[in-house]
Amino acid sequence: MSYLRKEYDSDPSKKPWSLQEAKVKIAAYCAYQERCQEEVRTKLADKGIYGTAAEDLIATMISEGFLNEERFACAFVRGKFGLKKWGRNKIMMELKLRKISPNCIKAGMKEIDPEVYWEILLQQASKKGEALGEEDLLKKRYKVQQYLIGRGFEPDLVQTAVQEMISGENF
Repeated sequence: MSYLRKEYDSDPSKKPWSLQEAKVKIAAYCAYQERCQEEVRTKLADKGIYGTAAEDLIATMISEGFLNEERFACAFVRGKFGLKKWGRNKIMMELKLRKISPNCIKAGMKEIDPEVYWEILLQQASKKGEALGEEDLLKKRYKVQQYLIGRGFEPDLVQTAVQEMISGENF
């Protein structure tokens, strides 16, 4: 039982997984939704499995098709852009935080259609502009730009979108 962390020995309420149990539970965990290796590694560590044992389980999940970082990156990008309306910068930062390789990030970012991206940016700018009760155009513009940059949209695109909104008087 050298693969178990010592804190589990001292806390009887936390029952660690055996290696056989871990394989079944991690397979179910990965089958439920797309996961990255870092999420699986964290889950295994929480259950007392780390080091070589954890890496062997992760390798098994990859070879059996339960774990695929490129597939995860594509699903993550689709979800965060399509549902949460995040911009490219925020999505890329989140993927980097999850230790996804640059090649997988690049593959995932291909899921974003540039035309749809621009439309979403304009929608978000318009929505935020309407929600603000700001009368001063400069303050309103600044607040909308900061909001959109915070959502992960590129500053140059944000500036162009806000300018287009002002010129079209949809602001």
